[in-house]
Order: sequence, then C-alpha cells, then structure tokens
Amino acid sequence: MALEIQVLNLWLLLLMLGLYAVSASSSYSGGVPKEQEDDRISALPGQPEVPFSQFSGYVTVNEEHGRALFYWLTEAYTSPHTKPLVLWLNGGPGCSSVAFGASEEIGPFRINKTGSSLYLNKYSWNREANILFLESPAGVGFSYTNTSSDLITSGDERTAQDALIFLIRWMSRFPQYKYRDFYISGESYAGHYVPQLAQKIYHYNKANPQIINLKGFIVGNAVTDNYYDGIGTVTYWWSHCLISDKSYKTILEHCNFTAEQTSQICNDTVNYAVNHEFGRIDQYSIYTPTCGSNSTVQYKRLKSTILHRISGYDPCTENYAEKYYNLPEVQKAMHANVTGVPYKWTACSDVLFKHWNDSAFSVLPIYKELIAAGLRIWVFSGDTDAVVPVTATRFSLDGLKLKINTPWYPWYTGGQVGGWTEVYDGLTFAAVRGAGHEVPLFQPRRALTMFKSFLEGKKLPTS
Repeated sequence: MALEIQVLNLWLLLLMLGLYAVSASSSYSGGVPKEQEDDRISALPGQPEVPFSQFSGYVTVNEEHGRALFYWLTEAYTSPHTKPLVLWLNGGPGCSSVAFGASEEIGPFRINKTGSSLYLNKYSWNREANILFLESPAGVGFSYTNTSSDLITSGDERTAQDALIFLIRWMSRFPQYKYRDFYISGESYAGHYVPQLAQKIYHYNKANPQIINLKGFIVGNAVTDNYYDGIGTVTYWWSHCLISDKSYKTILEHCNFTAEQTSQICNDTVNYAVNHEFGRIDQYSIYTPTCGSNSTVQYKRLKSTILHRISGYDPCTENYAEKYYNLPEVQKAMHANVTGVPYKWTACSDVLFKHWNDSAFSVLPIYKELIAAGLRIWVFSGDTDAVVPVTATRFSLDGLKLKINTPWYPWYTGGQVGGWTEVYDGLTFAAVRGAGHEVPLFQPRRALTMFKSFLEGKKLPTS
C-alpha cells in the first residue's frame, strides 16, 4: 500500500511538473514546436533579470524573393498564457519597431547611454499583454530580402500582405497564440500599416479559420488622410506660433492638399517656414530640448511636400539603439543578421523611404469598414507633435462624421489630467497631454493607463 502511495505521489509530482512546464511555455497543450524553442532568448547582453520569456527570429514571407521579417516577442510579466497578444508596428516608411517601439517606447528595456547595457522600463506594455514587435517591411532593421529590387518597389499593399503572411506563419510556430485575443498597435506612418493589416486580417478571416482572433487596434499620431493631415498640420504650426501669418496664408492659398505633387511656391514656402521660422526645435516634440546636431536634420526624411511621408522620432536614444543592436553578441543572442549582411543595422532605411511606391490617399474608408465590423478602435495623439499633430488627427476623425456617445472630457492618471477624450459610436479618441510624436516615450505612465483602458474596453478614468 505504501508503495502504491509513493507511486501515486510520484505520478502527481510528474504531472505537476509537466503542467508547470506547459505553463512556462505559455500553456500550449500541444507541446512546444522546435522552431519556437530555437527562437528563445536566454538573455540579452547587459540585460537585468526578468520573469518573462522572450523570443526573436525570422519568418520567411516570400520564398521566391527571399523576403524574411524579423520579430521580437516579449511575453507578459504575469499570466502570459491568458493575456492578449499585441502586435506593434513603427512607421517611416522604413523605421524599425525594435529601435523605436521596443527600445524607447513600450518595450520592457531601455538602452543605457553607453549603448552596451539595458535597464527596465517600469511602464512597459508587456505588464498588460504579450507584445510582438515586427520590423516591417523587408529592408527595415534586421528584416531582409534577397531580391534587391524589393527595396525600391515597396509600398502599402505589399507591406500589409507580407505582414498577414508573417502572422499566419508565426502562429504556426507559436500555436499557443492561435485564437488568442489579438490587437494591433503603432504610430506615425503605421497609421497606414495598422488599419490596412487589420483589414487584411478581417477579409482573410471571412474565408479561413479565424486563428488570428482580431479584436481591434489602437494607433497614435497617425498618418490618416492626406487632405485632413495637410490642413491640420499647417493649422497646428500657425496656432502654436511656429510660422508667421504670411507663411500660413501663402500655404493655404497655394498648397493643394489633394494633389500628389504640389506647386513650387507651396514647396518653397513650406521649406522656408520649416528651415527659417521654426528655429532649432524638435518638430516631433516642440517643447523639449533637442539632441545636439539632430535638431537641424529632423526633417531630413520629409520630401518637399508637407506630408505623405513621415518618419519616426529621432532623439538621442536612436544613437544608443544603433550602438547596441550592432554589437555581434546582441545579434547572436537575438538570432539576428543570420545572413551576415555587409552593412550596419540602422533605425530607419532611407532607401525604402525614398522609393516608397504606393501610399493610400486616405485610410478613412478602412476605418468605416472596420467600425461597421465591430472592431475596437482607438486613436490617440500626443499634443506637442508638429509632424503628425493632434489637429491633423481631429480633422481626419471629423471626416468620419461619427455620432458622439460620450462628449469631450478630461481623463486622469496619477492625480493629474492625462489628456482629453471623446467617445464616438465605434471609435475612441484620446489626446495625451504633454506628449510628442512618440507618446509612450514622453508620457509613459499616461500611455500605459490609456493602453490598459483600451485592452479592458473601458473609458479613460474620469478622476
């Protein structure tokens, strides 16, 4: 009898250990695919100890051209097996989600000034969800293509299609995330990427098993509609005393915000205003100090027109990222640069930016379709950004002509006004007080409060 009890206790112990092992690997009952385990990050160089798992690596999205996208998954601090999965995308076009989203906004780590070690971000979004960072499209960051012409033929459509293929194949490698509540987030030119990918998933799910359980998206300081973005940007410049009355009136008179190409007088006036009237400020955060010589080149990635092509924020932390992610030991730990490319990892790709081919004039029709589909949609905006400013976002949303369900009110966090919000029928808008283009960088606590409210499907706190 004693032997039987010992055997039973041993069996129970083994069962408990088995359950623990499954839980530690995000509770997928079918076992862990080898590809997934191969992507596990044991620890990054200079990383503090953390209780969550990390994975990174490549997913091929086009075998013929050799296009492969690089990802970095940081699972939730607690209960990763039950918390939602959130995909984060940075814009550009051509800027890295590893450089910006992961390393200076919502990721669990920040990079020290030496560019050789990391410290914890206490407002990281993986305290509330599993966060999947994707460097997209191919040619951004560690993502690559074996077909050089891909770098000069990229555009909105291919980016969305490749991202969809990535998710489908990634889910096969991480089957524990199939059918999990899934959201998409991003900022800037990801104002195109995020709703376009959401639309691709929505259409895909109509004809296939819905392994990607899309629930909604949240996007910030988002490029949305060329006309409204143009009018809203110039209005912000004038109303925040960045440009003269003369420049403001000339721009409004001579700039056609519905045209792909603008007039010479429009371009000359905009260039004069930016280069001479703005002064040496950071256009992505107009009230904060600049980062040395970077202040004179904030608009280096903008074309001669006011909008259409908007890059990521360029603070000093970008320099630390370029040091850290070029370290051979970091690339080895992240299973990155496996093909041994002869050039350095960079935060943004000027080649992709300069040769972007198809760019939707407006994504508002997509908003209308996905609102009707019942997705949870939030749009937020830092109010000190002069590149994709809050006025541009508000003009764009007004173009949807949505019914107001909850009128404008201030929301709070930490005993202070975190910003202002209005809840429409099918969409929530949130302004974030004192935040620039990268909201979670400038106001991390407020951004985390907003993200948590979004995930919970609750209104922003009123007190």
